[in-house]
Amino acid sequence: MAETAASGVVVAVSLDADHRFSKPVRERIRLLAGLGVEGDAHLGVTVRHRSRVRKDPTQPNLRQVHLIHEELFAELRAGGFELAPGVIGENITTRGIDLLALPQGTRLHLGADAVVGVTGLRDPCRQLNDFQPGLMAAVLDKDESGDVVRKAGIMAVVLVGGDIRAGDAIRVELPPEPHRRLERV
Repeated sequence: MAETAASGVVVAVSLDADHRFSKPVRERIRLLAGLGVEGDAHLGVTVRHRSRVRKDPTQPNLRQVHLIHEELFAELRAGGFELAPGVIGENITTRGIDLLALPQGTRLHLGADAVVGVTGLRDPCRQLNDFQPGLMAAVLDKDESGDVVRKAGIMAVVLVGGDIRAGDAIRVELPPEPHRRLERV
């Protein structure tokens, strides 16, 4: 059985049926197994992100759900940026979990029923600079080895569907070792 790690909380949930940069905060979202967020523009078995569709529309959709840790917003506020849940396109804003440190294959149990499987890191795009100049550079960093650190959240696929609301608990279930670091998807 996989090890259980930290727990956290859902701060906000967001979705948008159109391919806009920001997603309005909602009272609840419904996750659909194998598809993503019901009613969201990125719902589907195959990739829905427009630049990825242009390259190969048959790719599996490893980006069904986008999660960002609220702690990133506090870090960015210190740098002069004003952010709130949903404004940089995430579906679920979390608190209390170091999302970026999770290994690939981690399962996040959200609320009473839903489970998502972590697939990788969000690869920030230049639209961040259209939203607020300099934001893309602010969500990128370098580690002690000089490797790029992507801080704009993580991506996941829906393993078990269910409704999610602000205030719902998040339980982290780590995969068996050896753990694999998250890469961009």
